[in-house]
Amino acid sequence: MSQSRKTVVLTGASRGIGHATVKRFSDEGWRVLTCSRESIPAECKRDPNWTDHITVDLAQPESVADFVAQANDALGEAPVHALVNNAALSPKTVFKERLGCLNGDLGTWREVFELNLFTPLALGRGFAAALRRGQGCVVNITSIAGHQAHPFAGSAYSTSKAALSALTREMAVEFAEIGVRVNAVAPGEIETEMIGEEYEALIPRIPMHRLGKPEEVASAVFQLCAADFGYVTGTEIFVTGGQHLY
Repeated sequence: MSQSRKTVVLTGASRGIGHATVKRFSDEGWRVLTCSRESIPAECKRDPNWTDHITVDLAQPESVADFVAQANDALGEAPVHALVNNAALSPKTVFKERLGCLNGDLGTWREVFELNLFTPLALGRGFAAALRRGQGCVVNITSIAGHQAHPFAGSAYSTSKAALSALTREMAVEFAEIGVRVNAVAPGEIETEMIGEEYEALIPRIPMHRLGKPEEVASAVFQLCAADFGYVTGTEIFVTGGQHLY
């Protein structure tokens, strides 16, 4: 592998924003190492830059440790230039009702926080040495729901994303000591499998009057990892079409 080739580690890679982000980094010539609960699409297995994919459920702490170990084995002494914490859980009832403070059981809340908050922290620790070698960056995928009450995102999801925003700031301060930047990207209403017809009602509250595209979130993530953003850390970029302004 060329010494000049950069490496990104990304979670939740099989679809949606994660998959679009993989494609953006691969198109830019980065080596891509990923994980998700599902295998990658068959057509993506032909991507020469997507060198490693580990099928794992990051909601289980022991699986997080296994992923870190396997990924670091695959990396060897190679540096990591970017870690993108994208995997997340947003549970609904069987009737697609949002789970709130009154109707969501505490076990579900703990599952959401395990994946949405503790896993990014564990991965930041697990890849800290490799990130230090690469003088790299971490990008946490937060959400507009972490900054305002959302009609469809549940309370556990929203508060876990708010906590991830706070964690981003704390990590930025501590990781700066090892030469690693930490930022976040907060998507709004993005056209993915999570979006249903009910989201059309939110479009009038978006100043740009449309849903976003996964590729637009991927572009923001990539730019945060670029040298042009080398003095940016502890920042959260809203990719919401202006929705967060209301």
